[in-house]
Amino acid sequence: MSSLSVQIEAYAFRQLVAHLQWREDVQNIDIMNLAGFCRNCLSKWYHAGAKVYGAPLDYEEACERVYGEPYSQWKKKHQKESSQEQLALYKGSKAKHARTDPGPGLGPPAAPPAARGGGAAMGPPRL
Repeated sequence: MSSLSVQIEAYAFRQLVAHLQWREDVQNIDIMNLAGFCRNCLSKWYHAGAKVYGAPLDYEEACERVYGEPYSQWKKKHQKESSQEQLALYKGSKAKHARTDPGPGLGPPAAPPAARGGGAAMGPPRL
């Protein structure tokens, strides 16, 4: 992967994080129910990436990078209690939730479906 590709991906990630910080009205459970990942997943991936590259960053610091403030503060200010409907959707979609466990399988993202013989998928730009 070229340096330019890495810079473009970093830019896209920073924009995603900035957007999620701006949309503090959107609850993590709703993002999980629709997309299968949330701010916590991004924090876990950020922390895992720091470990992969040997950066001294703990999970709380990773959360602060994603949330824009300590998670405990964000949670007090913005997190609402989940409804029974939200919890039921969460439970029903669990099989499609992102992998965030630090086990041996969490490494580079999986190949897009097209590369695995599935449907067409748009991959990262080849620069």
